[in-house]
Amino acid sequence: MNHGHGMEGMAPTSQSTNGTSGMHHHNMMMMHMTFFWGNITEILFSGWPGRRGACMYALALIFIFVLAFLVEWLSHSRLIKLLGEGSSNVLAGVVQTLLHAIRVGLAYLVMLAVMSFNGGVFLMAVAGHALGFLLFGSRVFKKSTEMLLDDNTSDPPPMAC
Repeated sequence: MNHGHGMEGMAPTSQSTNGTSGMHHHNMMMMHMTFFWGNITEILFSGWPGRRGACMYALALIFIFVLAFLVEWLSHSRLIKLLGEGSSNVLAGVVQTLLHAIRVGLAYLVMLAVMSFNGGVFLMAVAGHALGFLLFGSRVFKKSTEMLLDDNTSDPPPMAC
């Protein structure tokens, strides 16, 4: 029975002059391609939280939760209205662009954290988005007059990238 899995034509790695194989494995870390559970992982930065223990892992999970929460807050905030009616369109446009850039940057950080494939990170990202939407985007804390004036009342609101 052939157990080569189609690799019969592959040449073996050559031996170098110092006796090591031709493939170099310098500080190679395994990258998960399926979800896993555990507090030994790397999220966003090399070595963080790593093998620093459960407390550092919990801090990393809280950080991811807060990032996702902030993405929802920025998605549903009305900060441009705080500038007032007398502000120029240029100033409002610059502030709106900066807020958009911050929101997209935070959303990409959450996405990169989820790409660690750690189950806890995934759950905290979803929980942060869910709580942020509940507090800022849903109808739970809106007055009925606000809902009548709000033009974003679709269920759920459209995704914007």
